[in-house]
This record gives sequence, C-alpha cells and structure tokens, in this order.
Amino acid sequence: MVFIPQKVADRLREYAAKRCSTGGDRISPISYKTARMMVAKAGKMVGVPLRPHDLRRYAAAYAPRSGVPIEIASKAILRHSNLLTTQRYLGNITDTEAMRWIENLYA
Repeated sequence: MVFIPQKVADRLREYAAKRCSTGGDRISPISYKTARMMVAKAGKMVGVPLRPHDLRRYAAAYAPRSGVPIEIASKAILRHSNLLTTQRYLGNITDTEAMRWIENLYA
C-alpha cells in the first residue's frame, strides 16, 4: 500500500486505464536501472554524486524538519515498520537547528 493524495490517485488511475491493457503492463516504461541512471545523470549535472536512495534519505530528513510528525514520515513516506529505522536517517541535529525549533515551538 502506498499513501498518496486522492487527486494523484485519481489521475494515476486515469493514466493507467489509458496506458495499460492487461494487469501485467507497466505504468511507466522505465526500469529501476534506467531511473538510477537518470538520477545519477541529474546529480552529475549539478556536480553532486547522487543515487535514488540519496533522495529517499533526503526525504526522511527533510519531512520531520519541515513539521511532518516523525511517525507519519516513518509509516506513510518511508514505509518503515520500526520508528528506530527512520530515526537513523535523521542523523545529528546541530545545536543551532535545535534552538531554532525550540524558538519556533515556544516563542
């Protein structure tokens, strides 16, 4: 199961109905290998070594820092069965960042 907005689900269903004639058809014609190459190429264009998992790691760190509860990021975005797995993605938070959040929460 994947959690996506209803509007996206509706559009995806419409697209799939037009594109797929049997249950085994792909919605997207690219493979994982092709997607990995596309991500690497995009990273190369901006001078950053990049892999698909790096994007996942970024989403894991960015969502909670943008106000998404860690439990939602863990279950709905990353599909982790254990919250501790998600917490590993967050890494170390600097004192400056911690103080900024405290100011935002209690100011």
